[in-house]
Amino acid sequence: MVKKVRLAVFASGIGTNFQALHDAILQRQLNAEIVRLVVDKSTAGALNLAKLFGIPATFIKYSDYDTKSLAEQVILEQLVEDDVHGILLAGYMRILTPKLIDAYPGRIVNLHPAMLPQFPGRHSILDAYEAGVGKTGVTVHFVDSGVDTGTIIDQQSVPRFPEDTLLDLETRIHNVEHVLYPNTLEQLLNKGVFLQ
Repeated sequence: MVKKVRLAVFASGIGTNFQALHDAILQRQLNAEIVRLVVDKSTAGALNLAKLFGIPATFIKYSDYDTKSLAEQVILEQLVEDDVHGILLAGYMRILTPKLIDAYPGRIVNLHPAMLPQFPGRHSILDAYEAGVGKTGVTVHFVDSGVDTGTIIDQQSVPRFPEDTLLDLETRIHNVEHVLYPNTLEQLLNKGVFLQ
C-alpha cells in the first residue's frame, strides 16, 4: 500500500484555499491528508474550518518569541510530532526562515496571487491593479529563502478588465486559486514530491 502523504496547511485568513485543498483531497480521493493547520492569528477564519473538518490546529503568536526562528522551532516540533511530510502555504502572511525551509527542502509550496516574477510580496493584487496591467494571475511555487522567488510549479493568467474594481479582480484571482492550487497539489502527489 502506498504511504499516505501527511500535510500541514499554514494560513492567516479566512481559509478559502485551505477549504479548497481539503475538499479536493476528499473528492478526488487523493493519497494525502491534512493533519495540521498552523495559523499566526487567533482570529483566522481557517481555525473554524479546522474545527469543522476535525483537523488539529496550532496558533503561534510570534510576538511571544524573541525571534521568528524560535517561533518556528515550536511549529517544527509539532510538525515532527505529527509526522508531516510537506507544508502548503495558503495565505500565510509570513516569510519563513531557514529553520523551517531547511527541515522541508523542496517540500514547502506557496500560492501567490500574481504571475511571478511580477508583483511579489504581500500586496500583489493591489500592486497589479494600480499598475493597470491587462492581465495578472496566480502562481504556485516552491518556497526558498527569498520573497516569492522559489521555483515556479504552475501558473494561470487572470484578465484585468478596464471596468474592474479591485474587488472584481480579487474575486477573479481567488476563483482561479481555488482550482489551480488543488490541481497542482494533485500533480505533486502523483510525482511523489512530498515523500522524497
